[in-house]
Amino acid sequence: MKVDVITLAAEGDGSVDLPESIFGLEPRADILHRVVRYQLAGRQQGSHSTRTRSMTNYSRQKIYRQKGTGRARHGDRNAPIFRKGGVYKGPTPRSHAHKLNRKFRKLGLRHALSAKFLAGETVILDHARLDSPKTRDLARAVDRLGWQRALVVDGASVDPNFALAARNLAGIDVLPGIGANVYDILRSKTLVITRAGLDALVERLA
Repeated sequence: MKVDVITLAAEGDGSVDLPESIFGLEPRADILHRVVRYQLAGRQQGSHSTRTRSMTNYSRQKIYRQKGTGRARHGDRNAPIFRKGGVYKGPTPRSHAHKLNRKFRKLGLRHALSAKFLAGETVILDHARLDSPKTRDLARAVDRLGWQRALVVDGASVDPNFALAARNLAGIDVLPGIGANVYDILRSKTLVITRAGLDALVERLA
């Protein structure tokens, strides 16, 4: 599939061939859903915690005698049945991450790239480089190109000037090729891939 390449000045710069095996798949929502859940589960903090009865600060003494009161049998006030007592089987700090094999993660990335391409939301850029780290220059280029909530995928490394300029622009994210992921691709409105980024993706998903 031949696609035109543009520059930051909104000018044409030839064309490139996009592999059918990466950009020509029929997107499957179930695959994308599983990979996005995998990513978000790994990001979840899991720092929720409650105190069990061994952690509460009441006396450990039995509150009243076992028999002869006509009341229910109880031990100390740390029991979960009492107000401010310990919590029974409450949440404890843990990791919410789960495993998903590498082959499936690669498949999910292919489907995400195909989904953006079929939706007409993929742009191929010649390179993402600036002479100086001025946000104003990049903002003018973005307005000229009409990008909204754009994700720029570059090669092995990101140009420092471009990264610094994009850092102050709301809705513009920049990632190296190795950092491209399903969640960020799907949540972007425009997927911008440089020539170097395309080479990195092809090599990564080969």
